[in-house]
Amino acid sequence: MMLFFGSFNPVHNGHMALAEYAVENGLCDEVAMIISPQNPFKQNMAMAAEFDRYSMVEAACKNSRYPEQIKPSIIEFLLEKPSYTINTLRHLTENYGEQMEFTILMGSDLINTLPKWREAEEIIAGYDIYVYPRPNVPMTFSTERTTFLADAPQCAYSSTEVRDRLERGDDVSQMLDKEVREYIRGRGLWTLSSKTTSLTAAIQLSPDNAELYLERGKCYFRKNEWGSAINDFRKAEEIAEDKTEARQYIEMAEEILEYRYKDIYNP
Repeated sequence: MMLFFGSFNPVHNGHMALAEYAVENGLCDEVAMIISPQNPFKQNMAMAAEFDRYSMVEAACKNSRYPEQIKPSIIEFLLEKPSYTINTLRHLTENYGEQMEFTILMGSDLINTLPKWREAEEIIAGYDIYVYPRPNVPMTFSTERTTFLADAPQCAYSSTEVRDRLERGDDVSQMLDKEVREYIRGRGLWTLSSKTTSLTAAIQLSPDNAELYLERGKCYFRKNEWGSAINDFRKAEEIAEDKTEARQYIEMAEEILEYRYKDIYNP
């Protein structure tokens, strides 16, 4: 079984193309899409809930070309947090190692960081690793059990870009499975309104976090709510160590207001 780890936030067509490639090329009998849990020690406003990410991966797997061989896995939701790859590998090997052999699928960006992972030596010595190329990220580290998949499909976009496009209301039909898109729409995920609400809740818990005010200000900025945006940027400027970005946004907002509402600024 090939283990494909990821936050899948959200799962997109590039992820599924890689899983289908692995099956088509006989690299494994099955691919397990292992969804990484939210790190309890790290706040991430863009991270969808575990259940939502599982539901999207489940839909994408079901609608793939190999639904019987590509399946979602919640194994890391059930293990001790924070989640470390070595703990997952040990659990699977101890409990299912007599029934199947496990391999790992990862991008060239990830394998470059592998030596820094927890108990990396055990992973390097114990598992075959298949590496797919990431655009503009050459593989600079490999193991004796590494296979570089030079002809694997490369995806020009990331989950981050998908989320950004969703927040802007742009078309993502070429990036996401139809059922995944419908799920996101139905749950109201990655909209400016939901992000603003989450940031407001976070600000109440951390009122001295300049980054939160800056991010909420950007949401207001994109919704043309200039007063709220400027207020947040000024708060971020007040408490941030590096005030550059907040000041730049204040200047942009004021320039837009001056251009659009000349009668107010120039009576």
